[in-house]
Amino acid sequence: MNIDAHQHFWRYNEREYGWMGPGMDILKKDHLPSDLAPLLQSVGFDGTVAVQARQVVEETRWLLDLADQQLFIKGIVGWVDLCSLQLRGQLEQFAYHPKLRGVRHVLHDEPDDRFMLRDAFVRGIAMLAEFDLTYDLLLFPKHLPLACELATRFPHQRFVLDHIAKPPIKARRLEPWAKDIRQLAQFPNVFCKVSGMVTEADWQTWAPADLVPYLDVVFAAFGAERIMIGSDWPVCTVAAPYARVMSIVVDYIQQFSPDEQKMILGDNACRFYSIQG
Repeated sequence: MNIDAHQHFWRYNEREYGWMGPGMDILKKDHLPSDLAPLLQSVGFDGTVAVQARQVVEETRWLLDLADQQLFIKGIVGWVDLCSLQLRGQLEQFAYHPKLRGVRHVLHDEPDDRFMLRDAFVRGIAMLAEFDLTYDLLLFPKHLPLACELATRFPHQRFVLDHIAKPPIKARRLEPWAKDIRQLAQFPNVFCKVSGMVTEADWQTWAPADLVPYLDVVFAAFGAERIMIGSDWPVCTVAAPYARVMSIVVDYIQQFSPDEQKMILGDNACRFYSIQG
């Protein structure tokens, strides 16, 4: 299967999606499976992993309901309060559902850069293995050394880095992001999603060539065995339509063998998230 390993759904309201700022009017409407299905078909992809966009338990329940209705939604990365003393109960609410494959917290919006190393958060991460759940790392470049420390503490927990940690593509800077990416990639339990790049570039004027230096770093660091393609739809549409976003990675990996391309386009996502079909 070809799997888009990172996309979102929402029913828009201003209160819960206040992060949509200037220039993001295209996002300020409902984005549902019926909107994504024809886009997937147009690029020859079979399924997706839908990732949380709200930090409420109801988000996880809603995404799982969508996954029950739509076969192409192969996995859900939901939200639970990893710092809560009631975390076990929250996880047990959803443990029955075969499509809950991981959880995520919007770490890069926390005022405390070291939030992921707080005792309460670390206790939450420690509980995920019991429920066979992965963890998506949503970070800025400044958080990468802290992610290395987290990965050191949990060598058997499956982590995946979202959006290649949002490097300063518009400013055309590679360091220290590239050095820290190479450090994080040394942990074999950490994967990487090549997603979210166009929204870190200049939305109006970006070209594929602007992204190649960042793709070169990520592929050299993680290898074809731990990279998965993701669109970040519909967020990506502020900078480019779905098909153009997906073509960035599809075109770039033509230099790799057919088996390596299969890994990047779906096999790695299926392996990481334990997607069966």
